[in-house]
Formats: sequence, C-alpha cells, structure tokens
Amino acid sequence: MLKRIDPILSPELLYALRAMGHRHDIAIVDANFPCDGGDNRLIRLDGVDGPRVLEAIIGVLPLEEQEPHVAWRMIAENDPAKILPVFKDYAAVLERSEGKTIELTAVEPDNFKDRVRAAHTVVVTGERRFYGGVILRKGVIAPE
Repeated sequence: MLKRIDPILSPELLYALRAMGHRHDIAIVDANFPCDGGDNRLIRLDGVDGPRVLEAIIGVLPLEEQEPHVAWRMIAENDPAKILPVFKDYAAVLERSEGKTIELTAVEPDNFKDRVRAAHTVVVTGERRFYGGVILRKGVIAPE
C-alpha cells in the first residue's frame, strides 16, 4: 500500500502509467469490449466501474493541454449527439478532477477501436453499460 495513491491502481497499472510518455494514449474500456487476453498492454480491473477507474487514473495522470482533443468516446447508436449516462459520468469525473469541462470527443466505433488498438495501455473495467469506454491523452507536468 502507498500513501495518497488510490488502492485500485494496481502495481501493473501504476507501472504502465509511469511508463507512458507525452501524448501516449490510455484506453479505459467496458467489460464487453473485445480484447486479446494475451496482449501485454492489457490490464484488468474487473468489478470496478469505468468512472471509478477514470477517477483513480486521472488522479495521477496529467492530461495533454496543447491539443484541442484529449479525451474520446465512441459514438453511440449512430448518433454523435447522443449523450448516454455513462458519458455524463465520465465527463463529471474529468470536470471534478481538472476543474474545467473536458470535451469527450465523439468518434465512430471503428475509429475508437483503432485508437484502442494503438493505445499505450488498455484497462478493461467491470463497466457493464454499453459504449462505456473512454480514451485519454497523457500530457506533461511543467517545471516549477
């Protein structure tokens, strides 16, 4: 156990977060998302819902600030404007953590899946709601 580190951040996840570089992406996906169990980028947090995993990760991960889009979600039911409750939950976590609104940029399902495949790390959660995934782009911590 570590002080001030969320206990759901497993040793494997902490290692992956620390190993990520500037502008690397991390995908937080739902329990139904198709993933290859043999993929060494895959970290499982079964039983923990997506927004709770996001809350733990965003507590230690700086978001990119020099790009217009730093968080992505999948378009639900072929309607880019459709905001599902899971999207609202993710947005609320980001706003609480960052102190400002962070847009969850809607992308086509195939584009989202391609981004997950290209991500540095993929965290499979216990989130059961459909379209319950989000991708984040890591930023930097500026010198004092």
